[in-house]
Amino acid sequence: MSTVKSKKLQVGTDATSSNNFTIYQPAVPDGTLRIGVGNSDNPTEVLKVTSSGLDITGNITATGDGLGSAGPAFSARVNSSQSVSLGTTTTVALSVEDFDTDSCFDTSTYRFTPTTAGLYQVNFNFGAGAGIPQAMYGIIRKNGSTYALQGPYMNGSSYLDDYYGIVTALISMNGTTDYIDFGYFQAGGTGTIQQTFGSAFFVREL
Repeated sequence: MSTVKSKKLQVGTDATSSNNFTIYQPAVPDGTLRIGVGNSDNPTEVLKVTSSGLDITGNITATGDGLGSAGPAFSARVNSSQSVSLGTTTTVALSVEDFDTDSCFDTSTYRFTPTTAGLYQVNFNFGAGAGIPQAMYGIIRKNGSTYALQGPYMNGSSYLDDYYGIVTALISMNGTTDYIDFGYFQAGGTGTIQQTFGSAFFVREL
């Protein structure tokens, strides 16, 4: 039985480092196996195998097996509160980003235009102040058209407490021109929304 002593094994003979992979251990062996992009003299780690499993740097990409890639995700919210026009649909001004992984959400147009094609889970949580006499609902829109909506219809002179609702949808996006934004309709009352936010994340390739 032979023993391989080398700590680095370069796969590929092209002098261009981006065309090669290197299988190696760190300078001080620690019981892990590393795979890096580049020549053996200076590889960039992309995968590490440990006794606990795989540790992957970057995105998982695969075609045809349902894994897909770690595509765009965002969450944004209204800055404290927003006044809305009664009796008409108002675009919700999600002007404060909590996160935006791929810079796909625009805080001036309030649109999410993902750059990876696939299915996205989209969520819209909306809240209205007290004194709502008729109807209110939240809307998820794709390319400017209503895709999904949810909300209560109330009869009587007023609804005494604040109300919070949620609408969700699984939406196919083409990764180029398709965009999502959010609307809100309220028939009467204070005309103010609060604690309102929208979010979306990549689920899988089609």
